Amino acid sequence: MEVFWARGALAAEDVFAELESLGKWQAPTVKTLLNRLLKKGALRARKDNRRYVYSPVLTRNEWLSSESHGFLDRLFGGRVAPLVSHFSQQKKLSKKDIEDLKRVIRELDDEG
Repeated sequence: MEVFWARGALAAEDVFAELESLGKWQAPTVKTLLNRLLKKGALRARKDNRRYVYSPVLTRNEWLSSESHGFLDRLFGGRVAPLVSHFSQQKKLSKKDIEDLKRVIRELDDEG
């Protein structure tokens, strides 16, 4: 999706060319991914002569909002605190992460 958000509408071969530089993507994998994204409604396709051109249905912010809510609902009952607690218990929070969380909490307190 990042490729589409950065470049807009693309044919499958253009997506493959972009992802090939990462070294892990092969054409059949890209086509499978495009089909899955089509079925999920994340992409739309239009016929352009003998090929299809794909474009994103959702903006990056819309997608992030949807995915993050789904993630929180599925794994943490829709609550952020248990998510943060889990990462802190797994020692996955850096000093910068903790500083950023404190800043966000202060900003939320100031708004309330």
